[in-house]
Amino acid sequence: MSNTSSSNEWVKFNLHNLVSIRIHKNAPTVAQFVDMFGPFLTDEDLTHYDLTIKAEMEPLLNGASGETHGETEFHYNFEGIHLDALEVQVFREPDGGFRLNGTREMLTMALPLVDRLMVQKSAAMVHALTAEYKGHALLMPAWGGTGKTSTMSKLVKLDGWAFMGDDWAFVTDKGDLLSFAKPMFIKPYHRSLYPHLFKKVHKPLVPNQLSKAIHSMTTLVHPYITKYPHLAAITRRYSPEHIMVTPQMAFPEARFSNGAPVAAVLFVERFQNATPEPYFVEKDTRWMTSQVVGNFFSELPRQSRVVMAALGASALSPIDQAMIEKSAIVSQAFEGKRCFYLRVPLMCTPDQASDIIVAHIQKVMEMAGVK
Repeated sequence: MSNTSSSNEWVKFNLHNLVSIRIHKNAPTVAQFVDMFGPFLTDEDLTHYDLTIKAEMEPLLNGASGETHGETEFHYNFEGIHLDALEVQVFREPDGGFRLNGTREMLTMALPLVDRLMVQKSAAMVHALTAEYKGHALLMPAWGGTGKTSTMSKLVKLDGWAFMGDDWAFVTDKGDLLSFAKPMFIKPYHRSLYPHLFKKVHKPLVPNQLSKAIHSMTTLVHPYITKYPHLAAITRRYSPEHIMVTPQMAFPEARFSNGAPVAAVLFVERFQNATPEPYFVEKDTRWMTSQVVGNFFSELPRQSRVVMAALGASALSPIDQAMIEKSAIVSQAFEGKRCFYLRVPLMCTPDQASDIIVAHIQKVMEMAGVK
């Protein structure tokens, strides 16, 4: 979308010169985007924006109606869709961009749009720990709670390693891994790994044994809290479940990297087992592509998946086309790269699990020829 209004009215983000976002300063969600997309903030006046976000709703004329599988009603025409339950609108620009309108926190609604825009620029958003070692990148996709944050705390202390991201990243069809140093959420059980952070904490944190219960409750009420952006911001910053910090705060002495070519991919998950022995095997590109694409989709919040389903059902962004194109990018990125699968027993503590993962990361990089 062209920049047709005053630059001072917008907060702008430039994601690796691939996708540009602007949010109107009166949109209640602007603070959340500044928190989460802070590494990409820019003062540069761009001539084009791929995603524009604002609070004001737009007329949706001659709209058809339908329901998603989640019984979320929506109305749509050939240009846009209004999701009644989420109280947001998504409009498709003629050039392939999007407009997102709503008065609530909208990061979860924007994530599938950012991913789709990246795919249109021959890149893909992934859910993974990402790090650089001697000019080469490691991509470690994993399910939430597997131990990415614990692993990163140990990895960046080793010689040659640099932080790229512990949750989200982007990979191009040329095989380049691009960083996303978004804020980290440090849980009570990370205390021994990040002691310097807990010295500065001025809010009560729940005991370790209650952490999972609080997380489940937070996940349950999250869709309702996001209707009230100021309340959501307070919850995000003062939740007893975690501390939200920048990677620079978490790793004050670490090196940071913006990007590097992928050398190896290691998919990690936890599993039930009678022994503490991990399972480790090499996989092919096709298997890893399916895991990475599926993992990203599964780890998206429910509201993100509702948006994807509605856009697909209305043909504004066909799901089959989106998945095929994203899979092709990921497959090209991994072509010729070493891909591995690691299963770590659930009986291992987070500290033990991260030790196992770090050891296998070092092994993987050696097998990929990076020493």
